Amino acid sequence: MTVNINEIKTVIEKNFPLAKNEITDNEIKIVLEDFLEHLNNGTIRAAEKINDNWQVNKWVKQGILLLFQIGKLKEISIKEENYFFDKDTLPLKKIELKNSIRLVPGGSAIRSGAYVAAGVVCMPPMYINIGAYVDAGTMVDSHALVGTCAQIGKNVHISAAAQIGGVLEPIGANPVIIEDNVMIGGNCGIYEGVIVKKNAILGSGVILNSSTKIYDLVNEKIIVSTVENPLVIPENAVVVQGARGVNSDFGKANNLSISTPLIVKYRDSKTDAKTELENALR
Repeated sequence: MTVNINEIKTVIEKNFPLAKNEITDNEIKIVLEDFLEHLNNGTIRAAEKINDNWQVNKWVKQGILLLFQIGKLKEISIKEENYFFDKDTLPLKKIELKNSIRLVPGGSAIRSGAYVAAGVVCMPPMYINIGAYVDAGTMVDSHALVGTCAQIGKNVHISAAAQIGGVLEPIGANPVIIEDNVMIGGNCGIYEGVIVKKNAILGSGVILNSSTKIYDLVNEKIIVSTVENPLVIPENAVVVQGARGVNSDFGKANNLSISTPLIVKYRDSKTDAKTELENALR
């Protein structure tokens, strides 16, 4: 790397508002190559926790968008029979044995610009997109997606077919954030800047987005997002997909209900014992 982080930030913020034809590719290309390397190494990230609050680094998202903007379509092939066509600024991430990532064969891919820590396990087929940050000891199971700029903590289990949505635009919007030691069940979907705090468990099929209401049965309250604050799943919460009745006359007459996530308990030593098996899979 030849350009320091402050210089990279300055160049990105200077060039981002410009139209494509106003950007000199050669002038910015070296800076964006260094930017991509910092993303790969985890030395910069789309969001970070400061004083216990998550903050978005808007300029990092701007840099990712610039990579798309100046990139030219080219063939990126691994073998003669496998053809890939993507922006020349966005190759597949180069992974070596020294990285200590267990990437099992079978159709998985990690885009360059995603940080994947040592000890992460990737089961095929899964996908990790640019700007994502996946910390040590996490498992990304089969058919799971870690979207653009999603932030995943340590020792997280993202079960089969779970979708961690990407949030690249708008620039100031929070990405999806999953903190340490979270268990995400199969077929879960977490979107639109939702934050799942440490040690939480999401049962299979739980869907969370910015407009979801969470019914906390333990504390008898409803958790919602606001314009200023994202939806936050509390620490140690055990969330399952439940249902609530439709109160209109038509709903009552037809016994209709709407699926709704419920916090049924908060994690204790008994719950922890049930998740110990996850360690054997790492």
